[in-house]
Amino acid sequence: MKYRFGLAITIVLLSLLLSSCEAAAELGINWHGLLAQFISFGILVILLLVFAYKPITKMLDERSKKIKESMDQAEFIKQQVAKTEQMVQEQLAQARKQGQDLIVQAEQIGERLREEARQQARKDAESIVAKARIEIKAERDEVINKLREEFVEVAIKAAEKVISRALDKETHKQIIEETLRESASLKKEG
Repeated sequence: MKYRFGLAITIVLLSLLLSSCEAAAELGINWHGLLAQFISFGILVILLLVFAYKPITKMLDERSKKIKESMDQAEFIKQQVAKTEQMVQEQLAQARKQGQDLIVQAEQIGERLREEARQQARKDAESIVAKARIEIKAERDEVINKLREEFVEVAIKAAEKVISRALDKETHKQIIEETLRESASLKKEG
């Protein structure tokens, strides 16, 4: 299209030159030489169009196409980078959320373990107190029984001294059994 326009301009100029031949001859212009130069210039333009312009435009079109492809590829890579960055941000947010969930869960487990330890300590303390009460009661009962036995012995000795052998063995036995029964009933009441 471009070279057609140039060819049309060349033809118009040639026709103008040829029509004004007489005026040019008066000025001393050699039309044959000028026409030969125009034809040579036209052939040069055609040769340049065919052998230089088309390969150069083809090369420029290919280069433009490569540049466009590179730009498209760069845009695609830019979009991929943006998507990847967004995915990384989402994964980081998800990892943060999971970390927070793990922290909350660990705190809950820790609180539960503390509460279980408190309850176990309370049970252990109650168990120790109960055992201590049982041991104290057993020791108290043992001391009371020893005191009663000692009291019975002291009472018998005192009674023997007071009575000075006035009792026979049978009466003596009955008094001891009564005293023991009385001490056993006192034990049950205490």
